[in-house]
Amino acid sequence: MAEPTPPNKDEFISPRYPYWGEVKPQNLVFDANLQEFSNKVSLICSLETGGKITPEEAYRQIKELWKQLKQTKKAILDNPQWKESPPDLPEE
Repeated sequence: MAEPTPPNKDEFISPRYPYWGEVKPQNLVFDANLQEFSNKVSLICSLETGGKITPEEAYRQIKELWKQLKQTKKAILDNPQWKESPPDLPEE
């Protein structure tokens, strides 16, 4: 019997979950960014709780991640270019 393959280190540290919302390119891209934000905040909180970084440093890092997420939201979800429906493909 074959041994199960061990989980990929990257998948273990930063797991990805399926998207259940309205499937549109901008939603999928933003969801990926949101999951990355969530994983990084979790790691920062763990480092702070474990005494590896100060509360001030944790706050600074999370604040910077939040700014990046807001910029992503503006660029993707608030951008009218993303709201346009894609052109219809010609019939063959």
